[in-house]
Amino acid sequence: MGAWRSGEMLEVPMDEALARTHEAYRAGGAVPAVPRLAATVMLVRRPCEVFMLRRASTMAFVPEAVVFPGGSVDPRDADERLPWTGPQPSVWAQRMGTDAQTAQLVVTAAAREVFEECGVLLAGEDNRCALADVSGPMWAEERQCLVEHRTSLAEVLARHGLVLRTDLLGLRSHWLTPEFEPRRYDTYFFAACLPAGQMPDSCTTEANGAGWADPRQMLERGAEGALRLVPPTSYNLAHLASSSSLDAFVQGVGRAQRIMLEPLVREVLSCLLP
Repeated sequence: MGAWRSGEMLEVPMDEALARTHEAYRAGGAVPAVPRLAATVMLVRRPCEVFMLRRASTMAFVPEAVVFPGGSVDPRDADERLPWTGPQPSVWAQRMGTDAQTAQLVVTAAAREVFEECGVLLAGEDNRCALADVSGPMWAEERQCLVEHRTSLAEVLARHGLVLRTDLLGLRSHWLTPEFEPRRYDTYFFAACLPAGQMPDSCTTEANGAGWADPRQMLERGAEGALRLVPPTSYNLAHLASSSSLDAFVQGVGRAQRIMLEPLVREVLSCLLP
């Protein structure tokens, strides 16, 4: 499957549950829910694999879907003490089409979430090296403190003399949940190569399975109905599968325009891809 191209119309059938949600929204004249800022990271490795999680069936949002590590921005992501190297927030803001403060929150959330959910830390002592091992009990405790909102990523990095390596991230896309859904997320998708020496795990209560996956195989299994892929995941998998190289993919795009599916006709969502 090739990458969906700019200017193409993306059409996605609604399942029965989503169609009922849409009908209830239309009938009730409800006000759209305020989207929560969120970040997701496509952690990749050679030759061409991406680390994915299967969300637990108890999760309120897209249960049992196969996704990339990520989650909502946390208030602690605004900690101004965050040691930072790589592109500055103003540069990320231009790429993301937002302001510098929002960009810094989202980039911080991306790094924090990938550490919380799979134990990969995009940090180093400086901008020339990445941390090689975060597998010990000390790092497990730091992860747990982040999960329980007892610390911030800024405090974790400062305790260990590290800086956030924002140059290891590349912006891939920007998706907004449709207006009629009760839970909405304003999500930026990033990519990052797995730092040498680090190994992701599945030590998160939000998932019941995790591992490396071939993007083409995942798209095929999703099309067959063997697993659940939501449109933003399929979109980014397709671009990874058709990328000329892993390095080019991780480099990201210069600007990510927002994508939001909207009802076209009964039980079909659509949007024009930017």
